[in-house]
Amino acid sequence: MSDKSLKERVIEVLEEIRPKLQFDGGDLEFVDLDEEAKIVKVRLKGACVGCAGSYMTLQFGIAKALKERIPEIVSVEGVE
Repeated sequence: MSDKSLKERVIEVLEEIRPKLQFDGGDLEFVDLDEEAKIVKVRLKGACVGCAGSYMTLQFGIAKALKERIPEIVSVEGVE
């Protein structure tokens, strides 16, 4: 098991995802981690705000990457 905290591991994965979003004019911001419920909250920014594909980006991009790398994560929620 990693010596890093759950929050540190989440932020590390999000930082790896950010360049892909930034390439298309978007971005994301880590907002919170409910460590007990294992729920990550992020805010989509830039071109991702109001984009028709933002739900897909959140669920099939960001959430998928987090759950693959950190299996204990239960869900990822977007906040405004």
